[in-house]
Amino acid sequence: MKTYLNRQANKGLFSRFALALAALLVTATWNLKADQTNSVAVTNGVPASPEKPPPLPLHQIGGSGGVFVTLSAYIVNSPRNGELVGRPAVGFSYANLGHGENLEAPTISESPFKRLELSYGWDRFGLGDLPQALRNAGLVNYHQNEVQLHNFNVRLQLLKEDEFDQKWIPALTFGAHYKYNDGISEVNNEVFGLLASHGITRNHGVDYTLYATKMFTQLPVPVLLDLGGRATEGVWEGLGGFTDRYNFEFEGNIAVFLSHHFALAAEYKQQPTDYRPIGSLVQKADDWLTLDAVYIVNKHMTIAAGWAHFGKMLNHEDNGVWGITTKWEF
Repeated sequence: MKTYLNRQANKGLFSRFALALAALLVTATWNLKADQTNSVAVTNGVPASPEKPPPLPLHQIGGSGGVFVTLSAYIVNSPRNGELVGRPAVGFSYANLGHGENLEAPTISESPFKRLELSYGWDRFGLGDLPQALRNAGLVNYHQNEVQLHNFNVRLQLLKEDEFDQKWIPALTFGAHYKYNDGISEVNNEVFGLLASHGITRNHGVDYTLYATKMFTQLPVPVLLDLGGRATEGVWEGLGGFTDRYNFEFEGNIAVFLSHHFALAAEYKQQPTDYRPIGSLVQKADDWLTLDAVYIVNKHMTIAAGWAHFGKMLNHEDNGVWGITTKWEF
């Protein structure tokens, strides 16, 4: 019965997500009809510029090119024509999850070659009122109130978009992401091994990703679609530690370009659940959804703000939360 109810809840969530995507497309079409000057020239998958390409994609919270929690097959700030190596890009993301939980994520990337992207993201995750809840539950000496996740990423673009003069070919990029959680072992020690006994056994892991990206210019406005898969042992991206078993999860996003400077995006990301919950203190993960508004400030800077449904995280449901992210390309 519980499984059935969970499935019905997920169906309802997916329905709301589908409606939100439909709303984005309707809004895009309406906006174009209201202003026929909104068409966006597109080169190599992104709106074109006579000089430097627009600063897209953004940095995902782990540091790789993407939106907020999902990736893109496009390479961040790859070498421009005539340059031997690419230039760096730096970013910063912040999410307020409520109940005192918050995430700050400075990021940096460097693409030395057109098909290779190297990046790093430092995620500080404040545990909110979980420490007090643990003390109230009898762990009076508990004090660890945050964890820090280090993300080291390497991504290789296997195919460029429209390669071999085939317009149907998407960009295709493979990534490896080493993650180290500084703090989760201390949490486990202070709760007398409860995390380990419930399946969260390690403080590090390696994710593997494969993403395909295609820009569709035949529609009333340009639409960018990113679809990917992730093999991961991480709980909440690794913010909650790592299990000893890989899960294969789907994730992706869609972006609608309303003008040269403005786009609306939506993301969906599955989360693995192969650990056992610890009462109401560490609950089963839900899939993540975000809706984002992206503004290209100039040829170097992009900023985005968004709403997110993260579901159960730690001892609360983090729904209707908000965040911002920005990136600067040199």
